[in-house]
Amino acid sequence: MSLRVAPADPRSPAALRLLRASHAYLLSKYPAEHSFALSPDALAEPHISFFLAHDDVQAIGCGALANKGTYGELKSMFVDPKARGSGAGAAIVTAILAAAREQGLPALKIETGDDLYPAHRLYARHGFTPCGPFGDYVEGPHSIFMERAL
Repeated sequence: MSLRVAPADPRSPAALRLLRASHAYLLSKYPAEHSFALSPDALAEPHISFFLAHDDVQAIGCGALANKGTYGELKSMFVDPKARGSGAGAAIVTAILAAAREQGLPALKIETGDDLYPAHRLYARHGFTPCGPFGDYVEGPHSIFMERAL
């Protein structure tokens, strides 16, 4: 299987399929007030770079980089459950790290669910370490915050 990650339109059919699945999954786990998923239109804003990971057949994962000026935020990370373990998550994180470096950002941060343990391990393998809330986030019962310097 070949795997490629490329910039994409978050309003494309492939992206919408993944984003709907991601949002449904998050809302099945956390109350709506603790879900910080962005809409496809928000992900299409100029300060956000959106990426899709494709295998030989279809899009299997997505992620985005929100340029916050003094840091980047990794958003909308999701890999289709049938494609987990394929390396798509790692490939997306690698692409987002490269994009953040290209944009001259000094750090990349993420807010993720407190019990999304495979995601925690993925981010840790890419050098992310725990940190406190950032931006508009506040400490909450379902959030874990991580960061890494670039």
